[in-house]
Amino acid sequence: MSDLEDDETPQLSAHALAALQEFYAEQKQQIEPGEDDKYNIGIIEENWQLSQFWYSQETALQLAQEAIAAVGEGGRIACVSAPSVYQKLRELCRENFSIYIFEYDKRFAMYGEEFIFYDYNNPLDLPERIAAHSFDIVIADPPYLSEECLRKTSETIKYLTRGKILLCTGAIMEEQAAELLGVKMCTFVPRHTRNLANEFRCYVNYDSGLDCGI
Repeated sequence: MSDLEDDETPQLSAHALAALQEFYAEQKQQIEPGEDDKYNIGIIEENWQLSQFWYSQETALQLAQEAIAAVGEGGRIACVSAPSVYQKLRELCRENFSIYIFEYDKRFAMYGEEFIFYDYNNPLDLPERIAAHSFDIVIADPPYLSEECLRKTSETIKYLTRGKILLCTGAIMEEQAAELLGVKMCTFVPRHTRNLANEFRCYVNYDSGLDCGI
């Protein structure tokens, strides 16, 4: 190759090269998030086709703190179709709590043994290592506002919990939730990162801090 051809080869400026390297680093981090980042809400993007809508940071924190208070140190917490609560719990508590995420979306398998594949259409199709009544509290957010989805998810909740239930679903599901799980609506109103058309509420079957000063 001649010197002339060498001169005509496109060269990136130092600024452009640095920007390109930063872009590749960001892409790699999204694919392989670091230990400090992998529990960030939004590290996995919402998939609307799976009816995924993440809680706001404030709501996820409120629900996580409620679960921690409800079970005490060393407690076992199940997050059923509520990945943003799981992420906030693990952001707050790396140790001293046993926390599992029951989720249909296999992208959350990045959380290793704490990920349990879950399809509400098969509510009791769970691994043998998940024993009946082995969780101090179950936090659940059924993906669809339908009687069928709530009924089937309720089977899972009742199988997993030792007693305490924290359900997040639409206000229109209040009557069905009471019938299926014996839960009552809280004054706390959960918020999402995006405004949803349907009003969402929390329901519990125990004395909860979600009714205090909110």
